[in-house]
Amino acid sequence: MKKLNLFLGVLVTLFLISCEGPEGLPGLNGRDGFDGFDGENGENGIDAIQAQVFELDGVNFDYIDADNLHETLITFSDFTNFETRKEDAVLVYRYDGPVEFEDGAIEDSWGLIPQNFFLEEGTIQYVYTHTLFDVQVFIDGNFDLINLNPDFTDNQILRVVIIPGEFAATGKLDTSDFNAVLRHIGIDEENIQKVKLD
Repeated sequence: MKKLNLFLGVLVTLFLISCEGPEGLPGLNGRDGFDGFDGENGENGIDAIQAQVFELDGVNFDYIDADNLHETLITFSDFTNFETRKEDAVLVYRYDGPVEFEDGAIEDSWGLIPQNFFLEEGTIQYVYTHTLFDVQVFIDGNFDLINLNPDFTDNQILRVVIIPGEFAATGKLDTSDFNAVLRHIGIDEENIQKVKLD
């Protein structure tokens, strides 16, 4: 009798374990999802996901009296033929000059905008906004900027970095370190497009 009870107990347990529950909920709006679109194919062996970096030497800011700020507009299509997308990240760096290290090595210093400067007259800040087509860089401040030192407004060197959303979303990126950004997107210094403005 004990063997029969044990056999029936094992049989009932196996039966209960092998039962299926109710079917799960259907997809959003009662439908299953669709497969996504394939990404763009690379061209001539180059990955279609490409970051863009260009340097503009000789950028001059115009003073806007009504707003008490200086501004300059950089249109992407003037310097690149790649399409910028809404998920892309746009970074702007300003050349701060050379830095000499203890071992005698000299490196260029690039400051990520926004950048603050504390002057005798007050504080100024480089800031920017961008669209899919351009980036507008401003110099704003807490005093009258009409006579701002031309060292801040004339013949500036700016680097614009456009990082595809796929690159921007991968891992933590220290955007304050220009060289780290270049390494992350796989661009060497010699591959940066450099434009001398009139």
